[in-house]
Amino acid sequence: MTPPAGRPADDDPFAKAVKPLVDAIGGELIAPDHAQDDDVVLSWEGREVVAVRLPHLSDSLDHILAELRRRHGVPLADLDRRTKQSVVRLLEQRGAFSMRHGVETVATALGVSRFTVYNYLNRENAERGAADPRPDH
Repeated sequence: MTPPAGRPADDDPFAKAVKPLVDAIGGELIAPDHAQDDDVVLSWEGREVVAVRLPHLSDSLDHILAELRRRHGVPLADLDRRTKQSVVRLLEQRGAFSMRHGVETVATALGVSRFTVYNYLNRENAERGAADPRPDH
């Protein structure tokens, strides 16, 4: 069966292998012959198998938040304080707060104020600093 125009073959083992990773980053698998300049074409055993269309950075945070909501099974605003703190910790590790409006976006998703998100971040950084006995860290 021929895939729709622009879509990679569903039965290709390499495409199947990379699909979970592409899904996790919010990307899209496309046929290599439909790749654009900023797409990443993946080759295997000397042939172009699939291309990956990466998400826009602004979409990445929304994708991560949607995945966290699916993982927890409830809206993020319904999580308890401790779980919200762990979500903020994870998002900090993933670079969410280096994006413009990252704190505001996360605060809205968690149903808290920006001030609360900053408090969670400051608390985490203070605990990390207290756990590191080296004077320069």
